[in-house]
Amino acid sequence: MSLLSIGALRGQRRPLRLPLASSTVAAGFPSPADDYIDVGIDLNEALIRHPSSTFFLRVSGDSMIDAGIQHGDLLVVDRSLEARPGQIVVAVLDGAFTLKRLARHQGRLRLEAANSAYPPLELHQCGDVQIWGVAIHVIHSLGRHG
Repeated sequence: MSLLSIGALRGQRRPLRLPLASSTVAAGFPSPADDYIDVGIDLNEALIRHPSSTFFLRVSGDSMIDAGIQHGDLLVVDRSLEARPGQIVVAVLDGAFTLKRLARHQGRLRLEAANSAYPPLELHQCGDVQIWGVAIHVIHSLGRHG
């Protein structure tokens, strides 16, 4: 899996409030829908806590498919967060980006794919490794629109 850097958030953000329905949508049994929009939401405020250290990256490949991260998805990555086992991280291995889950196995850290076709990467066996950032959100399309 490779990642394409889209860029960082810099400077002043101008709030962009988008409509947010006052009710939730049922993913099980249907519920009555409200016919009005109650409040607004700014996705920058909702998704990004540290603008100066937050980057967008485009996913390429299928090594994290079982974690719900698909080819073409847009990742929101925060470089200010300390990576911990269990989190999905962007790592730099020998100069190339990779997206994996940071895990502790038999007392050592490793990077695990969320696809059984990819073996884990034992960090102590890798050459130059750097945890570049923590993936905090993933945005993916549900199909072609328009």
